[in-house]
Amino acid sequence: MRVLVSGASGLIGSALVPALRVRGDEVVKLVRRNSSAQDEIAWDSSKGLDPSKLAGMDAVVNLAGKNVATRWTEKAKREIFESRVRGTGAIAEAVGTSFRASGKPSVFISASAIGFYGSRGSEILTEGSSSGDGFLAEVVRGWEQATEPARTAGVRVVMPRIGMVLARSGGALAKMLPPFRIGLGGKIGSGEQWMSWITITDLVRVFLLAIDNPAVSGVINAITPNPVRNAEFVQSLGEALHRPAVIPLPAFAVKTLFGQMGEETILGSLRVIPNRLQELNFRFEYPQLLSALERIVG
Repeated sequence: MRVLVSGASGLIGSALVPALRVRGDEVVKLVRRNSSAQDEIAWDSSKGLDPSKLAGMDAVVNLAGKNVATRWTEKAKREIFESRVRGTGAIAEAVGTSFRASGKPSVFISASAIGFYGSRGSEILTEGSSSGDGFLAEVVRGWEQATEPARTAGVRVVMPRIGMVLARSGGALAKMLPPFRIGLGGKIGSGEQWMSWITITDLVRVFLLAIDNPAVSGVINAITPNPVRNAEFVQSLGEALHRPAVIPLPAFAVKTLFGQMGEETILGSLRVIPNRLQELNFRFEYPQLLSALERIVG
């Protein structure tokens, strides 16, 4: 199988690309720099993507987008929105045009996020739940809508809504490890907010399932069925590291340091359940938080 991947150098792409190659797939990277490498295709999202460059591709995986873990100035917000919505739309247009011409690629996997639901306290959220309020929810609505040209053309479109990805090499966990290793970790705010998470190992398996299984389409919550409150998360991380986790970070400090981004992502509460994956009998290798953290940081 030939698979085109955008955002291949990011946290998820860096794990997905090797997994695809190990099982014998040919991976081509979609890059935003000039490149003559055989396994890379250069493009400029502002100019669109030439559908002819997708010739012979069986699947396209879209992981590109500006990191949201930064202070949300008005400029940063525009860049976050445009990098996801415009970039995804351009790829979806090319995928749809190519499919009409040749029947390939037949599947378009476009990453999404559980930020779609907005902060909802202890409400249990599934794929059927409505969208919420806030900047992230607005971004994700536009992000998912941007896949429409591929879906309209008849391509199978899958949008994994991703939560907190647990990985040693990057993401939120990697940023938390230094203070926790020296005993300076603790709950954030009240500690009551729900955190929905998945290991990078299981997330890669979700993407492989989405590529391979024609029964998978539309939105899927790409998180474990066991969300936890922040207080439990930090306690488990401290236990995995054999360090105390008793120094709290007050909510006002989060708001002062990170502004709206901190309010929506760090203090936000998302209790999300992966109903669709459970219906597909997907078996998580790491469904429980403590064993997952011990495996990653131990």
